[in-house]
Amino acid sequence: MEFLDLPPLRRAQGTIRLPGSKSISNRTLLLAALSQGTTDICDLLASDDTDRMLDALRVLGLSIDKTGERDYRVTGAPHGFPSQNAELFLGNAGTAFRPLTAVLALSGGHYTLSGVARMHERPIGDLVDALRQVGADITYLGHEGFPPLLIKPATIKPAGLVRIRGNVSSQFLTALLMALPMAGVATTVEVIGELISKPYIEMTLNLMAQFGVQVRREGWQRFTVPGGQHYVSPGRMYVEGDASSASYFLAAGVIAGGPVRVEGVGRNSIQGDVAFAAALEKIGGQIRMGDNWIEASAPGSGRLSAFDMDCNQIPDAAMTLAVAALFCDGPSRLTNIGSWRVKETDRIAAMATELRKVGAVVEEGSDWLRITPPAQLTANAVIDTYDDHRMAMCFSLVALGGVPVRINDPKCVAKTFPEYFEKFHTISG
Repeated sequence: MEFLDLPPLRRAQGTIRLPGSKSISNRTLLLAALSQGTTDICDLLASDDTDRMLDALRVLGLSIDKTGERDYRVTGAPHGFPSQNAELFLGNAGTAFRPLTAVLALSGGHYTLSGVARMHERPIGDLVDALRQVGADITYLGHEGFPPLLIKPATIKPAGLVRIRGNVSSQFLTALLMALPMAGVATTVEVIGELISKPYIEMTLNLMAQFGVQVRREGWQRFTVPGGQHYVSPGRMYVEGDASSASYFLAAGVIAGGPVRVEGVGRNSIQGDVAFAAALEKIGGQIRMGDNWIEASAPGSGRLSAFDMDCNQIPDAAMTLAVAALFCDGPSRLTNIGSWRVKETDRIAAMATELRKVGAVVEEGSDWLRITPPAQLTANAVIDTYDDHRMAMCFSLVALGGVPVRINDPKCVAKTFPEYFEKFHTISG
């Protein structure tokens, strides 16, 4: 197995230009593909996940031209994908697999969708059940409730009510909402139970509106997609910097001096994970923010403050907060993180295991972690990353405690941030 040895680090300082947001990139690509007209997408994230979406859209017959280093021109197919029979391999890209499942279910073609072994362990039953309420014809090719999937042409039902659980993954509701304009009939979606990761739904609605489709929202329980709406290209779209990726550098500034500035995301962001900056402020970090940048520095004196925080709104960035807990002045608790269980790996179990390797005492529950930092971090810990990009990036921060750390399989960061360790090196020392 490949590994990366990080030396003991004491200081973090500098400026980072962020890569594009994965969530915005893949949503924008798919909406552009469904739109009337041509869309120029600027600053698209270059990563494995966006590559899976780009590959899938090309297999489906879309015209996609690369016009710059991270710029693409997508010619939409508003009346259906040119390829009505296709096999798609989507790796472990949930932001590609879930929305494509919904869109293809209403596209009138025959498709098979598969991924890596871990994707076949990630549940999709709630989305499939909701799509079947619209009239979709979807068959499980393996275990019930999980990919791979066989999709056949749907028989669209008259306008009505679709119910979907909200407490497993917000990507299910996102996928359903993005696909429903294709049904051509007014449909109301009712969320059963608590809706997690609400900012990601807000992002979806914002992007749909930019492509000409308005969704009526009643709180977080009911969403109505009127009939007769169609996606229309806005012409040009700029992808924000990735707020989840910003979390590692902002945490570095708060842990090890700073200031560290990230550019490409700020107070005008449509991403929920920008709220991570406020979480750092609550535990003692010094935060400054502009329209398109955020800057973080360590507390004026003393360690970071222990915390008990509901992380429902920042599920990805909360992983960074779990590692920041190593640098707090007492036990910290992260709650409402049940969605970690069905991510690239079981992140609650993985995080607990790896935090113990660096000396922390960790208790875990179905949707929470309690982390007691050690008096001294364990040197030369060997961190397993579980083919999960966020595990690798989070645990790079351990080196800022002045101890060497080994990161196994560091190239897993290619999923969203291939240049992460090069960027991390530029601000740490």
